[in-house]
Amino acid sequence: MIVRTLSEIKGTDRDVQAKTWNSQRLLLARDGQRFSLHETILYAGTETSMWYANHVEAVYCVGGEGELTNEETGEVHPLRDGTLYLLDGHEHHRVSAHTDLRMVCVFDPPVTGQEVHDETGAYPLLTEETQETAS
Repeated sequence: MIVRTLSEIKGTDRDVQAKTWNSQRLLLARDGQRFSLHETILYAGTETSMWYANHVEAVYCVGGEGELTNEETGEVHPLRDGTLYLLDGHEHHRVSAHTDLRMVCVFDPPVTGQEVHDETGAYPLLTEETQETAS
């Protein structure tokens, strides 16, 4: 059994800060599960373009308002408390945060927590084994 709180994660390597967001990784690959679970805050007034070429991501908005744009089709969807989106087609997408957006994100396969968006917006496919080899 794993029991973990956001307050335990703050200031650790599970608390990942970027220019337009902060993500607290509650579950990571090293926890031995088939998915990772994060709470991510996208900052008001920002836009973040992303593409998960190697992962499927489900995102559930639990607070705030913004928009999700499918950059491949131009479709725009409002984001607010109670909205879910699933990137099961590895869509290039952009999230525009009108207010701080509080999102719960699930990744399959699980991320290690050390991934950084590359120039295409994608995360590389890292595993605990490849991360240990690179260290």
